[in-house]
Amino acid sequence: MTFNFKDKNVLITGGSRGIGSTAAKLFAASGANVIITYHSNRAAAEETLAELGPGSHSIYQLDVADPGSIKNFFTSYSKNYDKLDVLVNNAAVFSEHKILETTYENWQESWDQTLKANLTGPANMCWFASRIMIRQQNGKIINISSRGAFRGEPDHPAYGASKAGLNAMSQSLAIALAPHNISIHVIAPGFVETEMAAQALSGAPGDAIKKQSPFGRVARPEEVARLIAVYASEGLEFTSAGIVDINGASYLRS
Repeated sequence: MTFNFKDKNVLITGGSRGIGSTAAKLFAASGANVIITYHSNRAAAEETLAELGPGSHSIYQLDVADPGSIKNFFTSYSKNYDKLDVLVNNAAVFSEHKILETTYENWQESWDQTLKANLTGPANMCWFASRIMIRQQNGKIINISSRGAFRGEPDHPAYGASKAGLNAMSQSLAIALAPHNISIHVIAPGFVETEMAAQALSGAPGDAIKKQSPFGRVARPEEVARLIAVYASEGLEFTSAGIVDINGASYLRS
């Protein structure tokens, strides 16, 4: 499968590791200028940047949960890049907070942090990105959701709720931005072999998770990255507002 993103500017949040890093390398190999953001692990971001090869690639520190940080980021971005072709909202947090076990204080903290990072943050990224894309009269926004938005996350309820909210927000914005030739696409993976999921996928619990799919495994980062690239490609605009699953038939919906 080959892609052509020559001279396209692609912005990926949470691009230092996992799905984001893998997608960054795929876009760069396809000719794009890749801009990745990271929250705290600069070393991982620099490692990914070094692997991107030729192009106007860059890394930025960004806390997507902080509206001021997003505003400052786009101020810097606009000084260095004159357009934005693709935004991939990939950054997210995933913290356990079981309602029957956690304290009220931890419950409040988990909900606050998760919604800020996983829902309000992407919404703010969309606000700023749309301003650039409206001037261009084209652009693509790809939001990374989760099967947890549909099946529920009893041990991580704020995560499931944040991703369900992301789905609804994406569909609302798809309607609002379509007149400007901006399309919004949502990809909903199940478990993926990333650092964020490493603990959950280890040992006996991990074996049980893998057995949820008839393939007997979870998704690989490159499989999700390829799907991101597909929806970032020209000619897929009319799939705007759609939500596509990539969970190896581990959870079915219609």
